[in-house]
Amino acid sequence: MVLINTQRDTLLSPLQSVSGIVEKRHTLPILSNVLLEKKGDTLTLLATDVEIQVTTSTSVELGDGDGAVTVGARKLQDILRSLPESAKVSLVLEDKRLQVRAGKSRFSLQTLPAADFPRMAINESGLRKFTVTQRQFRQLLAQTQYAMAAQDVRYYLNGLLLLVEDGELRAVATDGHRLAYASMPLEAAEAPAGERLELILPRKTVLELNRLLADNDEPLTIEMASNQIRFSFGHIVLVSKLIDGKFPDYQRVIPASLKNVVTLERTALLQSMVRAAILTNEKFRGVRLVLGDGSLKIMAANAEQEEAQEELEVDYSGDPLDVGFNVGYLLDVLNNTSVDNIQWGFNDANSSALLMVPGNDRFKYVVMPMRI
Repeated sequence: MVLINTQRDTLLSPLQSVSGIVEKRHTLPILSNVLLEKKGDTLTLLATDVEIQVTTSTSVELGDGDGAVTVGARKLQDILRSLPESAKVSLVLEDKRLQVRAGKSRFSLQTLPAADFPRMAINESGLRKFTVTQRQFRQLLAQTQYAMAAQDVRYYLNGLLLLVEDGELRAVATDGHRLAYASMPLEAAEAPAGERLELILPRKTVLELNRLLADNDEPLTIEMASNQIRFSFGHIVLVSKLIDGKFPDYQRVIPASLKNVVTLERTALLQSMVRAAILTNEKFRGVRLVLGDGSLKIMAANAEQEEAQEELEVDYSGDPLDVGFNVGYLLDVLNNTSVDNIQWGFNDANSSALLMVPGNDRFKYVVMPMRI
């Protein structure tokens, strides 16, 4: 049975959208597969790892009728990628095998029954729904996601806090050493006064959204349930489980007052940090920042007694400061903000530093000092 007959890219593009979450090795072999389901001239592709599910659809030229099958996602993607861009591809289902045909190329892939493929259902009752643009939400993720923990035993840190409160959508991420906070306004109809919604998105969901969302003003619909969330944008629907846990009170971490603030040119600071980082200790990656009247020195040294020093002219005449930081934490924030200047606020060498964007209270980055 000919399932579909179409151009290579008509099939490859939606397949790439869903296959990002597919694990290479899984205890359940079917989870390495993608579900292909054809109804009329619409082909739906679905992939899941049981925690996240991504669905997309595309219009294809008619085959011999409707049908559904699951096939290895990575293998099918690699085959399509290797074919010429202009290739016309046919998928033919024969004796529980999927034949991929293009020109004189033939590939025969093993399949598993579509009926055995697990699907995530979301409870449609009591969903809290609001709409933002893809660009807005992508920006919110970009400003915070790098501060998520990766494999912390405090599982609730391996994700990103989403909070709807006071007419805003807020995102917060922390790994215990630094914290990133960003917010954006919601329309009054989307966030009624007095409403508070709080949930933790898993790390993998955040990274997948960052990959799939476009930098445009097309709508993104977010629907929240008690233990699941659904994102709908373009032809893609992503459903994810949520992390069940209590996120730390981020407001207690952000310094309430600052004795000294200095404004720095972001690009110059970033370039100096990159150079100094070359000679940091590979394990601890510490840099020393010495701030005095009119100058900021950035110093690094390693176990081989090698040293680096950078100096920037700054407009500063406050308290002198000599403090150490993990250079990776500073590079993360400088690389993920696209502003001309950044403000660095501090109280003393033993307390957290706060990095901000001048004139913008919707972004804050807190970083703990380290001993060098």
